[in-house]
Amino acid sequence: MFTGSSNHVPPSPIPDGGRRFSTSRKVRLGDVTPKGRLRLDATARYLQDIATDDSLDGNYSEPHSWVVRRTQMWVASFPKYLDQLDLTTWCGALGSHWAERRTQIKSQGTVVIDCAALWVRVDFKTMKPVALSPELTAMLLPATNGRKISSRLEIGRGLPDLVGNQAESREWPLRFSDMDAVGHLNNAAYWEVLEEFLGANSGRRAPLVATVEHHGSIDPGDKVRIVTQHLDGRVVLRHVLDGDVVAAVTEIIFA
Repeated sequence: MFTGSSNHVPPSPIPDGGRRFSTSRKVRLGDVTPKGRLRLDATARYLQDIATDDSLDGNYSEPHSWVVRRTQMWVASFPKYLDQLDLTTWCGALGSHWAERRTQIKSQGTVVIDCAALWVRVDFKTMKPVALSPELTAMLLPATNGRKISSRLEIGRGLPDLVGNQAESREWPLRFSDMDAVGHLNNAAYWEVLEEFLGANSGRRAPLVATVEHHGSIDPGDKVRIVTQHLDGRVVLRHVLDGDVVAAVTEIIFA
């Protein structure tokens, strides 16, 4: 079992009522490690895909005007190459300008990965948050069972400085293929750092809980380094820009 804060426990089950959207897909060759394990960056792409499909199916107004603030995955076990996966997504909680998208991934009827992503609605011209419309709130609210959520950053608070706790630092070259349609580093690409850690630590696998928290954007031409620190019961990896600006914080906790 996972211990620690309530953020290390999946926040809500699939609701009995309210809007839900489901789809199925197979784990493909480009989604897995050399040993056939589904990678977490590929899982993050699955979350993006079902979020887009749900938004289009539900006729959300401006379905693309969202940026992710935080994504969490509770991995009970890793799917394998060619496994058939069933995904269901719903709104787990609401705030004034943001919403939590919950997604559950099953394989052969068993939940293998639970996910929660905090998405903030923005005006793409100014990139500032905008309030959820009454129509969108009315559509999403029934599935939340009245649950509210804050947009406050969580895992990035109270961390040691970037050189403490025997910190390891290495350059992280950006690739053109990692950029998204708005010219920033794609959300899924942040999870590649965690996959590099898992690849170098083959004895550390599921069950685990992993979180990526976004503090700022990473743009083409940015110089990025990854700072890794082993803290009490967790590993923290930070995307750091010039001037020691932290763009993202990744945390992994093993059961």
